[in-house]
Amino acid sequence: MWNTCRALVLALVAASNFPRVHVLDCFQSADTDCYSHANAASSSRPSSSAVKSWWNVSFSNLTRDLDRFIVSCEKLLESLPVDDVNGNFVRTVKNCVFSKSVPTPLRGPLRLAAVSKDVIEGILELDVAVTQSESFLLYASGGRLLPGSVPLAHRYGGHQFGYWAGQLGDGRAHLLGQYLNRKGEVWELQIKGSGKTPYSRSGDGRAVIRSSVREFLCSEAMHFLGIPTSRAASLIVSEEPVFRDQFYDGNVKTERGAVVLRLAKSWFRIGSLEILSESGEIDHLRTLLNFIIDKHFTFISADDPEKYLVFYSTVVNGTAHLIAQWTSVGFAHGVFNTDNFSLLSITIDYGPFGFLESYDPNFVPNTSDDEGRYRMGAQAEAGLFNLEKLLLALRPLFTQKQQKQAKMILNEYTNVYQMRVLQIFKTKLGLLGEDEEDNDLIAFLLKMMEDTQSDFTMTFRQLSEVSANQLGSMNFTQMWALDDLSSHKLFSDWLNMYLLRLSRQQSDRDLDRLHRMQSVNPRYVLRNWMAESAIRKAEMNDFSGVELLLHILSSPFVTQHTAEEAGYAARPPVWANRLKVSCSS
Repeated sequence: MWNTCRALVLALVAASNFPRVHVLDCFQSADTDCYSHANAASSSRPSSSAVKSWWNVSFSNLTRDLDRFIVSCEKLLESLPVDDVNGNFVRTVKNCVFSKSVPTPLRGPLRLAAVSKDVIEGILELDVAVTQSESFLLYASGGRLLPGSVPLAHRYGGHQFGYWAGQLGDGRAHLLGQYLNRKGEVWELQIKGSGKTPYSRSGDGRAVIRSSVREFLCSEAMHFLGIPTSRAASLIVSEEPVFRDQFYDGNVKTERGAVVLRLAKSWFRIGSLEILSESGEIDHLRTLLNFIIDKHFTFISADDPEKYLVFYSTVVNGTAHLIAQWTSVGFAHGVFNTDNFSLLSITIDYGPFGFLESYDPNFVPNTSDDEGRYRMGAQAEAGLFNLEKLLLALRPLFTQKQQKQAKMILNEYTNVYQMRVLQIFKTKLGLLGEDEEDNDLIAFLLKMMEDTQSDFTMTFRQLSEVSANQLGSMNFTQMWALDDLSSHKLFSDWLNMYLLRLSRQQSDRDLDRLHRMQSVNPRYVLRNWMAESAIRKAEMNDFSGVELLLHILSSPFVTQHTAEEAGYAARPPVWANRLKVSCSS
């Protein structure tokens, strides 16, 4: 019989696919409008060239005819219950996991605003030239169905800003089908912004350019940062008017509709299980969980009486690892609700989000988050809350003994998270081995960064670009972030601690340390002001800003001339401080 220790150990072994401390792995793996609480009571990170090296294969291996690109919904439809009622009209849905729902084509001329060659060729095995065709515009926006597609909208619920919100579901997204590529990977293709479904509530089923640009860019940026994430294949914009009150202040504006074609190994999230448990649909809950384990947690035996416990332990561990990785690059998810968190522990549903500028644990990326529930310093706590709700959803499937064991596993979440954060930040500082003062060294640095409002990304990056001798002499010419940090009255004390710690790494050459640090400390992240600049151009049908950012963020650890010219590693402009991102999209 399994015990708690064995379940946790197996989960940790399974999580060996997660990046280890000194290397960030390019881990690969729906959407609901975010909901204000006011309305509810594996190895190493591949280089840029390595990621794209497979493109050197014969071009004949890439599909050039979209009519031969086939997806399938068979396994989903055969294995999981489907809504008996057809039609996109909004309703309460019972006793199913999916509803059949046909996308509503975007009106007006369509334009391809952006495309990820890495996704199109590397995952979907399409010749990127096909994206310039009229057929691609229709297939990728919902105007025409791919061969084999039976479009589906997923039913799920969720706790939003701490409150149970009931039925949510894919209110503006359609699952087109699963694609099996030549590498044996199964990817689920979904279009977002493709019209009403039974789960649209009071929404119109559309997405606008500003949010779609952000989702497209951040999905790809996170992948190249080595963080588990959904991917984005294309962004298509239209002339269809969409009405939005961006900041909920009564100022409704006309915007334009857009659709993102996005991919994930699975779009199932905590809310997928919650809705079935809350509705008392325990047989469907068991069916869905068995399906998820069989397809995505293949190391768990179907006959194992402890399989649900091992599944839960794996998700707990994966959640801790994922949020630690978010923390390592200063990323904060602005709508970190249970309906927006993947059971595969990948980043999904890029609504309001933000990357830190000045280091501030109280940074709130979402202006709709009045109480700062999802502030930067509370992301791990939000993850714990979500895992508590997952445990509650799984209770009907657990024995009393397993419930107690699951609680013990959950109690280890904070320790796993803290251990992972310590490991990652040691790597960011180039530290090797174990030292009992490492935790204090990191905490000391972060407190100085907070006091001096030092830039998070560039402080760590510039520490990875300056030799020990330069550090010792405090020669920070043209290093604006380190110059800010050095203004702290205790900087010299911290610096002495850091240099002493490095000196104990006797076999570690300075150049080797800098190389390691530069491989994990990005020079470029998707800052709000960078995204906003690209969005303003895109709304005027100039997509050059989106294209430039996609190119730069595909190699975030490499210094690039075009990025430097654009000021992407410079001190953020003053107007960036006034930017706001809300749930309205």
